[in-house]
Amino acid sequence: MTSTELGSRTPVGAPEGARSFVTTRWSIVQAAGDRSSPESHTALAALCKSYWYPLYTFIRRQGHGPHDAEDLTQSFFCWLLESGQIGVADPDFGRFRSFILTLLKHFLSDERKKALAQKRGGGKTILSLDAQSAEERYLLEPTTPATAERVFDQRWALAILEQTVGHLREEYVASGRAELFEELRHFQSIEEASGSYRDAARRLGVSESAVKSAIFRLRRRYTELLREVVAQTVATPAEIDQEIRYLLAAMVD
Repeated sequence: MTSTELGSRTPVGAPEGARSFVTTRWSIVQAAGDRSSPESHTALAALCKSYWYPLYTFIRRQGHGPHDAEDLTQSFFCWLLESGQIGVADPDFGRFRSFILTLLKHFLSDERKKALAQKRGGGKTILSLDAQSAEERYLLEPTTPATAERVFDQRWALAILEQTVGHLREEYVASGRAELFEELRHFQSIEEASGSYRDAARRLGVSESAVKSAIFRLRRRYTELLREVVAQTVATPAEIDQEIRYLLAAMVD
């Protein structure tokens, strides 16, 4: 690998899918709420794929068993699609995190939940979920006295970070630098000893200074992408920094 490859910036001519995430979460919500649109189901599936696990953990923390939590998570997204509730979404409501959790609480407390339980999802599947994997992941959660809301925020924060890393990986792969990403991803947010820089440089066949420069660019791009992802979940740009601080604080509590 050459220094030029290390110094490559955001890929030119990257696949369209690699940057499709720039569509805001609020625009996806509004598309999902338009039941007359053929994109409604696809939009809701995108929301489900990104955020079903934080919702699943909230439901589990409410005392539901794994099977009920799986059914309720799936039913919640079906309910959003069929009831038209998601159609009232508006960025002026504030953070998407708060909006979706409020809807979930309403869904769980609704008197019709017993009727919904008899026809989980109404025979429709929004997204095929790996329930066993979800429960295995949940069982690894720390046993703490944290409230269901706090655990939800923590899992939401992790989902945001996972999305950010995924987008960063897409960019590196699209520009033919997958090997570089895998080598440097461990330097993404923590300072490593100089020996680690030397080891990475040796494996990549470049100088240590080239590795340090590449790490600097990776971290800078990660920060930019994190802001983009968070921007999708808040109403105004002024809320981005506040939301990032809140989510990072939630993770260390």
